[in-house]
Amino acid sequence: MSIFSGRGNEIRSASKALVLDFMQSDSRCQIGAEGMRLSLIFRECGFDWGDYPKTTSSNQQNWVGAIVQELKSEGKIERISESGPWRLL
Repeated sequence: MSIFSGRGNEIRSASKALVLDFMQSDSRCQIGAEGMRLSLIFRECGFDWGDYPKTTSSNQQNWVGAIVQELKSEGKIERISESGPWRLL
């Protein structure tokens, strides 16, 4: 593993921990609560770089989309409906 892929792994781990910590701290994300939309999680965690040509804020949300899917695969969070908000399990 190169030093760059190692650093990338560290960034992914830290980003996943940030999202989980945020969700654990917000009442809307608690077990049985209404949940929170991906766009709000994305902004509240500080991942939005702003709009750039061909890289709008909405396109940048894909990064957090991958993070929540990873947390879901670990059994830590759930998506309430097909296009709905996310919350803790």
